[in-house]
Amino acid sequence: MESYEILWDTALPEIEKTVSSIAFATYISQLQPVDVDNNKIVLITESKIFADTVRGNLHDKIVSALKICNSEINDFVVYVAKDKEDYLRVLTEEKSLKPSVISQGSPINNKFTFESFVVGDSNRFIYAAAKAVAENPGDSYNPLFIYGGTGLGKTHILMAIANYIRYHSPSLNVLYSTCEAFTNQMIDSLSKGKLTPADFREKYRNVDVLLIDDVQFLAKKQGVQTEFFHTFNELVMQNKQIVLTSDRPPKEIEVLEDRLRTRFEGGLLADVQPPDLETKVAILRKKSEEQKCLIDIKVLTYIAETSEGDIRSLIGRLTKVIFASKLHEKPITIELVNEALKESIGEEQEELQADDIIKCVCDFYKVSKTDIIGKKKNKEFVEPRQICVYLINDMMNLPLVKIGQLLGGRDHATVIYSRDKVTEQIKTDKKLAVEINDIKNMLLKK
Repeated sequence: MESYEILWDTALPEIEKTVSSIAFATYISQLQPVDVDNNKIVLITESKIFADTVRGNLHDKIVSALKICNSEINDFVVYVAKDKEDYLRVLTEEKSLKPSVISQGSPINNKFTFESFVVGDSNRFIYAAAKAVAENPGDSYNPLFIYGGTGLGKTHILMAIANYIRYHSPSLNVLYSTCEAFTNQMIDSLSKGKLTPADFREKYRNVDVLLIDDVQFLAKKQGVQTEFFHTFNELVMQNKQIVLTSDRPPKEIEVLEDRLRTRFEGGLLADVQPPDLETKVAILRKKSEEQKCLIDIKVLTYIAETSEGDIRSLIGRLTKVIFASKLHEKPITIELVNEALKESIGEEQEELQADDIIKCVCDFYKVSKTDIIGKKKNKEFVEPRQICVYLINDMMNLPLVKIGQLLGGRDHATVIYSRDKVTEQIKTDKKLAVEINDIKNMLLKK
């Protein structure tokens, strides 16, 4: 028996625990493991409807079961095929039509999906436009340009598009990248780094869907704008989909070439507004349910009413309240909310708290702050550094760019990688989970 067959047989009982008997008999039992590709188990079914249902409605439960099996394979893809030979034929046909180089961009958080995106009046239009792009890339709204303030869900919607296409159209080549990563890789290619200029261009122009976050950072970068202009033109000419996000509309991006500005404005411009009270409450309810924490609607409404306009700070406040409830073993009431959130959330306070987290981690692991924010890649420094990223994000919910700045000017992609690595590691590493919990307790008791 092949290793992937053993893995699937091991995962089936775990899946059966989490889905209805009808769903298991109708969909799961019809799946056949045939291969492992790019650290994903490959499953096949003869029905496209079944494949779409598994990719959409049953995806998270299958992934959870695979992770329980303690295998390096903790994700999957589904192909429509009769048997393994048919699958290999389909795969061969796809490879003959697709470029041989698979583009790798910034990490994509698989928790950011359309299902986990709370829709309200402030973002309903953007949600509909993004869903249309994900369902039919290149057919309309090209480019889709999403803009709005920080912490309003722009990155979530970008990754939702990526995740939707990845599971519904796995043959398409999707590349998500921050504008900062695009810029750094271009500079690296010109200075004879890991990528040559030819490799760089192939990476960004040989894709079906290009998703670029924080495109406002193109401002004042003449050489980068020129390269991006040619990349943009190449993809549009091939009818490939482009989705961009920015903290402002194209006309307000300083020193942006007119030829780029007109192309950005040539598709669909969609602005995301701060959520209204009802949407805030809906977001808080969904996030509290995800953390298996039931909170009275009056308390959720109170948190929403006393929060700033952005979603990031809203979720950060909820996280702090839930942690305070667990720490003190008290039910979540309005009184507990006031107690947990009594600290100032001004910018200077945030930086001081971040320094407190870094200092606490340094003391716990007996390393210096210089080593944490420095460039050394020794394991004894890298792991505490990644824990700092995780804790600052978890306890303060600061923007990832700012976390990178606090930890020695690290880029967006590095911060995401560090956060996600620790998030996954504590699910299986009990020793690390205890250590992080001890650090949290030390910080909250100060």
